[in-house]
Amino acid sequence: MPNLSLQSLRSHVRQAAISLNKLLPVIGTALSLGLIIGLIIAGTYPSTSQGATMSSAGTGHPALASTSKKVTFEIEEGDMYVKPSSITVPAGADVTVHVTNKGSQQHSLALEGQNAVMIDAGKSATFHWGTIAQSTQAWCVVPGHKDAGMVLDVKIAGQSAAPAPAAAAAASSNDATIDANAKPAAGWKPRDATLPPADGQKIHSVTFHVTEQKMEVAPGVKQLRWTYNGTAPGPILRGKVGDIFKIHLVNDGSMEHSIDFHASKVAPNVQMHTIKPHQSLDYQFTAHFSGIFTYHCGANPMIYHMGNGMFGAVVIDPPSLDKVDNEFVLVQSELYLGPKGQPGDLKKMLAGKTDAVVFNGYYNQYALAPIKVKPGARVRVWLDDAGPNENMAFHTVGTIFDTVWKEGHYELKADNADHGGSQTLDLQPTQGGFVEFTLPDAGTYPFITHKMMNMSSGALGLFQVG
Repeated sequence: MPNLSLQSLRSHVRQAAISLNKLLPVIGTALSLGLIIGLIIAGTYPSTSQGATMSSAGTGHPALASTSKKVTFEIEEGDMYVKPSSITVPAGADVTVHVTNKGSQQHSLALEGQNAVMIDAGKSATFHWGTIAQSTQAWCVVPGHKDAGMVLDVKIAGQSAAPAPAAAAAASSNDATIDANAKPAAGWKPRDATLPPADGQKIHSVTFHVTEQKMEVAPGVKQLRWTYNGTAPGPILRGKVGDIFKIHLVNDGSMEHSIDFHASKVAPNVQMHTIKPHQSLDYQFTAHFSGIFTYHCGANPMIYHMGNGMFGAVVIDPPSLDKVDNEFVLVQSELYLGPKGQPGDLKKMLAGKTDAVVFNGYYNQYALAPIKVKPGARVRVWLDDAGPNENMAFHTVGTIFDTVWKEGHYELKADNADHGGSQTLDLQPTQGGFVEFTLPDAGTYPFITHKMMNMSSGALGLFQVG
């Protein structure tokens, strides 16, 4: 057949169509033929392999099996990753993804964060996303998982990458801020720092309910905190070496949570595993060692659960612990503020950008409401650094510690032969100990963490003697 120009070809086709339509007795057949001719005139030549699929094969650079418009991707999720982290979709393709969760907890993969379906650990799910008009993203909608890296970039061939969502870009500018001069509202009460004496029981049975609720963390500043029994820190437990602790954990929250007692010697995969909403677990351990030990949520990302309030302490008295007039407990932690009424900012936690360092969960709590003691009283302060990031350098202005216990042993005891004294107890995250001292004269004695930038951002309190 001689070479024809496109215009000449179209003219021949039109003439053929007219002739054929005169001969076709069935109108439907004529319409079908007209559709075929229209495709030819438009220059569209459909592939013979319609319905072929595309597989990412875990490489991040999936190859198109054919020129088909239907594509399928195999996606693997684990704890804080999506593999591959990006896929490229032909323009106009109909997209399906098959997602396998190889992590230890529930995950999801939702296009633009919508229509989230949770996938249990070890399970798979298939999602039909249909035709995607422009480059975008999909991510795991479990709080914190997106910021921890569980994001899939969905790129349309020939288009630039999807821009960051405006809401995410503006999030940091909407974060709550602390006014150092603000005062709590009328009726505000500080957390009682008094450590109750051991109850003398050999078995301690306690139920912990996980809740997610808005709480004030500084005057006028509320965040959505994840808590044990509605407080952050959670309840302070106390016992003696040899005591048995039976913890019944109930998840009343909206996501998976867990609990990890540093005071225990148990198989983590058995008693510390994450549980889904509305589930419970029983955690039992015997206290073999004395000290003050952190407990916290171990669900991923662990820093996010700890940074949002899921921590507390267990005090196990050393044998022959001397009596004192006053016993207090201070748990140091950090605040990484998100928008008002929302959880803390995971990206700040990962970068160590604290908004505040606090004792017992509230900014300058005991400067606003000093702890009262009598002149000459012997005071013991138990200290736990719950972190998750900052260390502690506990110091009380105007006195000297004559007794110091750190991480399982006495570093200093009263009336020692060298007349030694201590000015500061240093603790790294999840380390603990106690100090003892007296405040002989009436007056106000500040206690601080002597890492000065942290004192200036909330780690300050007062002993009021008088």
